[in-house]
Amino acid sequence: MNKPRVQLDRDAWIVAATDVLAEEGVAGLRVEVLAKRLKVTKGSFYWHFQDRHDLLMAVLQTWRDGRIRDIVKQTRADPGRELEQIYHVIDIYSTSRSRRGAMIELAVRDWARRDPETAAIVAEVDDIRLRCARDLFLACAVPMEEASSRCMLLYAYVFGISLMIYDKFDSDVARVKRDIADLIAQSANMKKRQSA
Repeated sequence: MNKPRVQLDRDAWIVAATDVLAEEGVAGLRVEVLAKRLKVTKGSFYWHFQDRHDLLMAVLQTWRDGRIRDIVKQTRADPGRELEQIYHVIDIYSTSRSRRGAMIELAVRDWARRDPETAAIVAEVDDIRLRCARDLFLACAVPMEEASSRCMLLYAYVFGISLMIYDKFDSDVARVKRDIADLIAQSANMKKRQSA
């Protein structure tokens, strides 16, 4: 008895390609590898994509759209609660991110070092990330230049901490993270108190 053929949609290919990207980097993203992983023929791939480049751009677009959606969601604050949201952003991005998510982020950034199209997409995401965070600081009456510096510091911290293994550095990691969050948000906190 023959098994029914598996029908894959475009999204299934993109998810599988993203998994391979996270595990092996862009060099490991080959049509043959994906088809084998998904237990389908290469013909199925060409039903959904013109070529490998088409797939790569779809992976990037999916990453871009997901990142922007998450950034906007995480940085949106109710009026008067912007300082709370700054702490929330620091907290959510400095907690242990999913291993898969961190691997995808690293793989995309590594890819961007070698490919101008990818670099442009990463730059767009980073620009939105920084602008959204800066808007939170500006809403707390922090001056523009300082708001720019603080949002850059915020993301330098959260990206840096995601790359580090720091458990042995200090036994009270939670306190260290709180102290860092206070340092990043300090000026916003002071300005908010002054205006209250």
